[in-house]
Amino acid sequence: MPQPFPSGASPLLVFDFDGVLVDGMAEYWWAARSAALRLAPGLDLPTVAPPAFARLRPLIHQGWEMVLMAAELARPDLQLARLLGDYGSAVAEALQRWGWDATLLQECLEQVRAEAIAADLPAWLGLHRFYPGVVERLRGLAHEGVDWAVLTTKGGVFAGQILAAAGLEPWALYGHEHGSKPAVLRQLLKRRDPVWFVEDRRPTLEVVRADPELAPVRCFLVSWGYLGPDDQRDLPAGIGWLEPARFAAPLADWI
Repeated sequence: MPQPFPSGASPLLVFDFDGVLVDGMAEYWWAARSAALRLAPGLDLPTVAPPAFARLRPLIHQGWEMVLMAAELARPDLQLARLLGDYGSAVAEALQRWGWDATLLQECLEQVRAEAIAADLPAWLGLHRFYPGVVERLRGLAHEGVDWAVLTTKGGVFAGQILAAAGLEPWALYGHEHGSKPAVLRQLLKRRDPVWFVEDRRPTLEVVRADPELAPVRCFLVSWGYLGPDDQRDLPAGIGWLEPARFAAPLADWI
Protein backbone atom coordinates (compact mmCIF):
# COMPACT_ATOMS: atom_id res chain seq x y z
CA MET A 1 0.00 0.00 0.00
CA PRO A 2 1.69 3.25 -1.11
CA GLN A 3 2.19 5.96 1.48
CA PRO A 4 1.35 9.65 0.90
CA PHE A 5 4.16 11.49 -0.90
CA PRO A 6 6.64 13.18 1.43
CA SER A 7 6.28 16.87 2.13
CA GLY A 8 7.99 18.86 -0.59
CA ALA A 9 8.18 15.96 -3.05
CA SER A 10 5.56 16.36 -5.76
CA PRO A 11 4.52 13.22 -7.63
CA LEU A 12 4.96 12.44 -11.29
CA LEU A 13 1.41 12.02 -12.58
CA VAL A 14 1.17 9.30 -15.22
CA PHE A 15 -2.06 9.36 -17.19
CA ASP A 16 -3.57 6.75 -19.42
CA PHE A 17 -4.75 8.48 -22.58
CA ASP A 18 -7.94 6.98 -24.03
CA GLY A 19 -10.74 7.05 -21.50
CA VAL A 20 -8.85 9.32 -19.07
CA LEU A 21 -7.75 12.36 -21.05
CA VAL A 22 -9.53 11.86 -24.35
CA ASP A 23 -12.81 10.34 -25.52
CA GLY A 24 -12.00 8.89 -28.91
CA MET A 25 -14.89 6.47 -29.36
CA ALA A 26 -15.78 7.89 -32.78
CA GLU A 27 -12.19 7.47 -33.94
CA TYR A 28 -11.87 4.00 -32.42
CA TRP A 29 -14.77 2.73 -34.45
CA TRP A 30 -13.73 4.54 -37.60
CA ALA A 31 -10.17 3.18 -37.39
CA ALA A 32 -11.22 -0.32 -36.32
CA ARG A 33 -13.84 -0.51 -39.04
CA SER A 34 -11.44 0.81 -41.71
CA ALA A 35 -8.73 -1.69 -40.75
CA ALA A 36 -11.17 -4.61 -40.59
CA LEU A 37 -12.56 -3.76 -44.03
CA ARG A 38 -9.03 -3.54 -45.42
CA LEU A 39 -8.33 -7.06 -44.18
CA ALA A 40 -11.77 -8.46 -45.05
CA PRO A 41 -13.44 -6.22 -47.68
CA GLY A 42 -16.70 -8.16 -47.65
CA LEU A 43 -17.62 -7.29 -44.07
CA ASP A 44 -20.93 -5.51 -43.49
CA LEU A 45 -20.19 -2.90 -40.83
CA PRO A 46 -22.14 0.27 -39.98
CA THR A 47 -20.43 3.62 -40.26
CA VAL A 48 -21.49 4.60 -36.73
CA ALA A 49 -20.25 2.57 -33.77
CA PRO A 50 -22.89 0.00 -32.75
CA PRO A 51 -23.89 -0.20 -29.07
CA ALA A 52 -22.15 -3.56 -28.78
CA PHE A 53 -18.80 -1.95 -29.56
CA ALA A 54 -19.24 0.51 -26.69
CA ARG A 55 -20.04 -2.43 -24.38
CA LEU A 56 -16.86 -4.20 -25.48
CA ARG A 57 -14.63 -1.14 -25.13
CA PRO A 58 -13.95 -1.56 -21.36
CA LEU A 59 -12.58 -5.04 -22.08
CA ILE A 60 -10.30 -3.99 -24.93
CA HIS A 61 -6.70 -3.52 -23.84
CA GLN A 62 -4.63 -3.22 -27.01
CA GLY A 63 -5.53 -1.29 -30.17
CA TRP A 64 -5.40 -4.36 -32.40
CA GLU A 65 -8.22 -5.91 -30.40
CA MET A 66 -10.56 -3.16 -31.69
CA VAL A 67 -10.02 -4.34 -35.26
CA LEU A 68 -10.72 -7.92 -34.29
CA MET A 69 -13.87 -6.95 -32.41
CA ALA A 70 -15.12 -4.93 -35.38
CA ALA A 71 -14.80 -8.03 -37.54
CA GLU A 72 -16.51 -10.15 -34.91
CA LEU A 73 -19.46 -7.76 -34.74
CA ALA A 74 -20.07 -8.42 -38.45
CA ARG A 75 -20.72 -12.10 -37.76
CA PRO A 76 -24.47 -12.89 -37.84
CA ASP A 77 -23.95 -15.82 -35.45
CA LEU A 78 -21.97 -13.84 -32.87
CA GLN A 79 -22.95 -14.56 -29.28
CA LEU A 80 -22.33 -11.21 -27.64
CA ALA A 81 -23.08 -12.44 -24.13
CA ARG A 82 -20.39 -15.10 -24.41
CA LEU A 83 -17.93 -12.58 -25.82
CA LEU A 84 -18.57 -10.23 -22.90
CA GLY A 85 -18.47 -13.05 -20.36
CA ASP A 86 -15.25 -14.74 -21.51
CA TYR A 87 -13.42 -12.11 -23.49
CA GLY A 88 -9.93 -13.59 -23.27
CA SER A 89 -10.93 -16.97 -24.67
CA ALA A 90 -13.12 -15.32 -27.30
CA VAL A 91 -10.21 -13.20 -28.55
CA ALA A 92 -7.99 -16.26 -28.97
CA GLU A 93 -10.74 -18.08 -30.85
CA ALA A 94 -11.45 -15.05 -33.05
CA LEU A 95 -7.79 -14.72 -34.06
CA GLN A 96 -7.81 -18.34 -35.14
CA ARG A 97 -11.14 -17.97 -36.92
CA TRP A 98 -9.99 -15.03 -39.02
CA GLY A 99 -6.44 -16.27 -39.51
CA TRP A 100 -4.96 -13.03 -38.18
CA ASP A 101 -2.42 -12.20 -35.50
CA ALA A 102 -1.89 -9.23 -33.23
CA THR A 103 1.02 -7.84 -35.25
CA LEU A 104 -0.96 -7.81 -38.50
CA LEU A 105 -3.95 -6.13 -36.85
CA GLN A 106 -1.82 -3.49 -35.10
CA GLU A 107 0.09 -2.66 -38.28
CA CYS A 108 -3.12 -2.33 -40.28
CA LEU A 109 -4.67 -0.11 -37.60
CA GLU A 110 -1.66 2.19 -37.52
CA GLN A 111 -1.53 2.32 -41.31
CA VAL A 112 -5.11 3.55 -41.67
CA ARG A 113 -4.49 6.14 -38.95
CA ALA A 114 -1.27 7.35 -40.55
CA GLU A 115 -3.00 7.68 -43.92
CA ALA A 116 -5.87 9.63 -42.35
CA ILE A 117 -3.46 12.03 -40.66
CA ALA A 118 -1.55 12.57 -43.89
CA ALA A 119 -4.74 13.13 -45.89
CA ASP A 120 -6.67 15.39 -43.49
CA LEU A 121 -5.22 15.96 -40.03
CA PRO A 122 -7.99 18.34 -38.83
CA ALA A 123 -10.67 15.80 -39.75
CA TRP A 124 -8.87 13.03 -37.86
CA LEU A 125 -8.32 15.24 -34.84
CA GLY A 126 -12.00 16.14 -34.93
CA LEU A 127 -12.88 12.53 -34.09
CA HIS A 128 -11.45 13.06 -30.58
CA ARG A 129 -12.53 15.23 -27.69
CA PHE A 130 -10.87 15.92 -24.37
CA TYR A 131 -13.05 15.22 -21.36
CA PRO A 132 -14.41 18.35 -19.66
CA GLY A 133 -11.84 20.09 -17.50
CA VAL A 134 -8.91 17.90 -18.58
CA VAL A 135 -7.02 20.45 -20.69
CA GLU A 136 -7.36 23.13 -18.01
CA ARG A 137 -6.24 20.72 -15.27
CA LEU A 138 -3.18 19.58 -17.20
CA ARG A 139 -2.17 23.18 -17.88
CA GLY A 140 -2.70 24.00 -14.22
CA LEU A 141 -0.27 21.31 -13.08
CA ALA A 142 2.62 23.50 -14.23
CA HIS A 143 1.57 26.14 -11.68
CA GLU A 144 1.70 23.46 -8.99
CA GLY A 145 5.21 22.43 -10.04
CA VAL A 146 3.97 18.97 -11.04
CA ASP A 147 5.21 17.00 -14.04
CA TRP A 148 2.83 14.74 -15.93
CA ALA A 149 3.36 11.95 -18.44
CA VAL A 150 1.15 9.88 -20.73
CA LEU A 151 1.26 6.08 -20.80
CA THR A 152 -0.97 4.60 -23.47
CA THR A 153 -1.52 1.49 -25.55
CA LYS A 154 -2.11 3.81 -28.52
CA GLY A 155 0.83 4.50 -30.80
CA GLY A 156 2.83 7.35 -29.29
CA VAL A 157 2.86 9.37 -32.51
CA PHE A 158 -0.95 9.43 -32.63
CA ALA A 159 -1.36 10.44 -28.98
CA GLY A 160 1.29 13.10 -29.52
CA GLN A 161 -0.62 14.61 -32.45
CA ILE A 162 -3.76 14.98 -30.33
CA LEU A 163 -1.91 16.50 -27.38
CA ALA A 164 -0.01 18.93 -29.59
CA ALA A 165 -3.23 20.12 -31.21
CA ALA A 166 -4.45 21.13 -27.74
CA GLY A 167 -1.18 22.85 -26.92
CA LEU A 168 -0.24 20.21 -24.34
CA GLU A 169 3.31 18.96 -23.84
CA PRO A 170 3.81 16.15 -21.33
CA TRP A 171 7.04 15.53 -19.46
CA ALA A 172 7.16 12.19 -21.30
CA LEU A 173 4.93 10.20 -23.65
CA TYR A 174 4.99 6.40 -23.82
CA GLY A 175 3.04 4.53 -26.49
CA HIS A 176 2.51 0.81 -26.95
CA GLU A 177 5.89 0.63 -28.69
CA HIS A 178 7.63 1.32 -25.36
CA GLY A 179 6.36 -1.88 -23.74
CA SER A 180 3.67 -2.82 -21.26
CA LYS A 181 2.35 -0.33 -18.73
CA PRO A 182 3.84 -2.20 -15.73
CA ALA A 183 7.22 -2.34 -17.51
CA VAL A 184 7.19 1.40 -18.19
CA LEU A 185 6.11 2.17 -14.63
CA ARG A 186 8.98 0.08 -13.28
CA GLN A 187 11.40 2.15 -15.37
CA LEU A 188 9.81 5.40 -14.23
CA LEU A 189 10.19 4.44 -10.58
CA LYS A 190 13.94 4.32 -11.13
CA ARG A 191 13.84 7.95 -12.27
CA ARG A 192 11.05 9.50 -10.22
CA ASP A 193 9.50 8.98 -6.82
CA PRO A 194 6.64 9.22 -6.05
CA VAL A 195 4.67 8.11 -9.11
CA TRP A 196 0.89 8.31 -9.36
CA PHE A 197 -0.90 6.36 -12.09
CA VAL A 198 -4.35 7.38 -13.37
CA GLU A 199 -6.34 4.84 -15.42
CA ASP A 200 -9.89 4.04 -16.51
CA ARG A 201 -9.26 0.31 -16.84
CA ARG A 202 -9.56 -1.50 -13.50
CA PRO A 203 -7.84 -4.73 -14.65
CA THR A 204 -4.75 -2.72 -15.57
CA LEU A 205 -4.64 -1.16 -12.10
CA GLU A 206 -5.10 -4.56 -10.48
CA VAL A 207 -2.09 -5.88 -12.42
CA VAL A 208 -0.05 -2.91 -11.18
CA ARG A 209 -1.16 -3.46 -7.60
CA ALA A 210 -0.22 -7.15 -7.80
CA ASP A 211 3.37 -6.35 -8.83
CA PRO A 212 5.62 -6.06 -5.73
CA GLU A 213 8.04 -3.82 -7.63
CA LEU A 214 5.22 -1.34 -8.22
CA ALA A 215 4.09 -1.17 -4.60
CA PRO A 216 5.18 2.51 -4.31
CA VAL A 217 2.92 3.54 -7.20
CA ARG A 218 -0.31 5.20 -6.06
CA CYS A 219 -3.18 4.21 -8.37
CA PHE A 220 -6.41 6.01 -9.28
CA LEU A 221 -9.43 4.81 -11.25
CA VAL A 222 -11.34 7.64 -12.92
CA SER A 223 -15.12 7.75 -12.75
CA TRP A 224 -15.45 8.71 -16.43
CA GLY A 225 -14.17 6.93 -19.53
CA TYR A 226 -14.73 3.34 -20.58
CA LEU A 227 -15.70 1.66 -17.35
CA GLY A 228 -17.40 -1.67 -16.90
CA PRO A 229 -20.68 -1.71 -14.95
CA ASP A 230 -19.09 -3.05 -11.75
CA ASP A 231 -15.66 -1.41 -11.93
CA GLN A 232 -16.29 0.95 -9.01
CA ARG A 233 -17.55 -1.77 -6.70
CA ASP A 234 -15.25 -3.05 -3.92
CA LEU A 235 -12.09 -1.41 -5.18
CA PRO A 236 -9.03 -3.16 -3.72
CA ALA A 237 -6.68 -1.38 -1.35
CA GLY A 238 -4.32 0.97 -3.13
CA ILE A 239 -6.74 2.05 -5.87
CA GLY A 240 -8.40 5.42 -5.26
CA TRP A 241 -11.66 6.54 -6.89
CA LEU A 242 -11.19 9.77 -8.84
CA GLU A 243 -14.28 11.82 -9.68
CA PRO A 244 -14.18 15.09 -11.69
CA ALA A 245 -14.37 17.36 -8.62
CA ARG A 246 -11.49 15.55 -6.96
CA PHE A 247 -9.51 15.57 -10.22
CA ALA A 248 -9.86 19.34 -10.40
CA ALA A 249 -8.82 19.81 -6.76
CA PRO A 250 -5.23 20.28 -5.50
CA LEU A 251 -3.24 17.05 -5.45
CA ALA A 252 -3.18 17.03 -1.65
CA ASP A 253 -6.95 16.43 -1.80
CA TRP A 254 -6.54 13.36 -3.98
CA ILE A 255 -5.18 11.35 -1.08
